[in-house]
Amino acid sequence: MFAAAYAVPVVMPRADPQVLWLCRICEWIVWGAFAVDYAVRLTLAEHRWKFVRTHPLALLAVLLPMVQPLRLLRLVATLLLVGQRARLAPQIRITTYVAGTVIGLLMFGSLAVLEVERDAPHGNIRTLADAVWWSFTTMTTVGYGDHAPTTGLGRVLAVGLMLAGIALLGVVTANIAAWFIANFERDDAEEQLRIAAIARLTDEVRELRAEVARLTTTALHKDTAMDDQTGTPENSQQDS
Repeated sequence: MFAAAYAVPVVMPRADPQVLWLCRICEWIVWGAFAVDYAVRLTLAEHRWKFVRTHPLALLAVLLPMVQPLRLLRLVATLLLVGQRARLAPQIRITTYVAGTVIGLLMFGSLAVLEVERDAPHGNIRTLADAVWWSFTTMTTVGYGDHAPTTGLGRVLAVGLMLAGIALLGVVTANIAAWFIANFERDDAEEQLRIAAIARLTDEVRELRAEVARLTTTALHKDTAMDDQTGTPENSQQDS
């Protein structure tokens, strides 16, 4: 609802007034959902001040005003809240964070800069395609320079996308490195277990060999003793 309500007035600024009015109503409904959710959770919390301190994103999603430039931040807060509520494995959760944040920032960053730069006197971002291309090049920190914001608010949006792109790149790199390290550690642990099992088997085989040797020696001693005992009278008779 929020995505459609935000995108329609930007992409179709000359749409029917009733459509634009419905979009604004949808935005307020989304804000109301965040406000009610936060109010209920705050009421049910045992320590309310602790709840406020430990849930800054939820509070941010409620307090952000419905002005055009800051509506983009509501999407970021929404994605983070969804990620906090999700019960997923760490790697999957991080991947969901990154994928959702990239898609959301590209989409809403493009819409926001188009809304700001489209009517700028010296602006060169006039269409949605130009805005999407600019968002891609900005988030990836490539910066071809063929499209660039000329207004102060557009440059603020550009700085936000640049920082977000650098942060997301760092998260992706760290996630990949952590995955490799976890696999290597698991392989090392399995190898250590195999080595320990082989060592235990070797010790058991050595003990079994020693036991067999001891039993064999004992049996030989017994046989020799029995032969000595049975052979002594015969030898005495022969001597006689």
